[in-house]
Amino acid sequence: MSDVEESSVSSAQNIAPALPESNKRKRDETVEAAVEEKTSKRSKKRKNKKATSEGFADADLDTENGVNAALGKMDGSLLADYVAQRTKRFEGELSLVELEDRRLPEKAIRDTTSWEKPRTTATLPDFLEHYAAQFGRIKPLSKAPKEKGSPHTLVVTGAGLRAADLTRVLRKFQTKEATIGKLFAKHIKLKEAVKFVKQARIGIAVGTPARLIDLIDEGALSMDKLERIVIDSSHIDQKKRGILDMKDTQIPLLKFLNRPEVKSRYGATEGGVELLFY
Repeated sequence: MSDVEESSVSSAQNIAPALPESNKRKRDETVEAAVEEKTSKRSKKRKNKKATSEGFADADLDTENGVNAALGKMDGSLLADYVAQRTKRFEGELSLVELEDRRLPEKAIRDTTSWEKPRTTATLPDFLEHYAAQFGRIKPLSKAPKEKGSPHTLVVTGAGLRAADLTRVLRKFQTKEATIGKLFAKHIKLKEAVKFVKQARIGIAVGTPARLIDLIDEGALSMDKLERIVIDSSHIDQKKRGILDMKDTQIPLLKFLNRPEVKSRYGATEGGVELLFY
């Protein structure tokens, strides 16, 4: 072999090992870039999902007064969509048919976007008077059906303490013949609640979804005279969560709202039940 040939072979041998190393380095860099891009997209997607499902614009969240003003700006269509999104999130195992069956009908949701006052605890009585005066069948709100345990108005909230606060401000409608019913589990045993409801003429009742369901199942609470269900949706806690934002409250709420006693009457011209998101 000539000196030139030996030199060529030697050079080739020296270069050959470097080629795989170079390719490997490029491949590693390409993989790292792809992984980084994918991780970045996934992180961004999670962030966007969290922002969409758990929060609203900071301007809408008033933690000092415990109010999410964004819900008050939604009409019936938007509220129905929002509640459906919550259901899909918290009950992801449901089929499309089951999710559709749980969807609240838009025709049942009263448009309250024209209400200009803040949706605080103190303004709830004014809110009720405003909308009951326009479409209520029982006037004024301080009256109650003669049948025991048959309220014309139900206010549904997520916790016992919150229910107690709402009960206090609604006592302006309480009379000797129309009780404001406290229908929540905080310090009130179910047996005691059943006895109370069966014996009282209730005009307006304030309760939590699970307790309302229990009272219906016990045959104490009747929906026969019910005209409206007011959902305490704008109220938020210190963590900026409302009744629709937590699995422990949203699922029981939808279970109650889909009870056949009320669901069959949504949007009905006579004897109908309307939903108001406060």
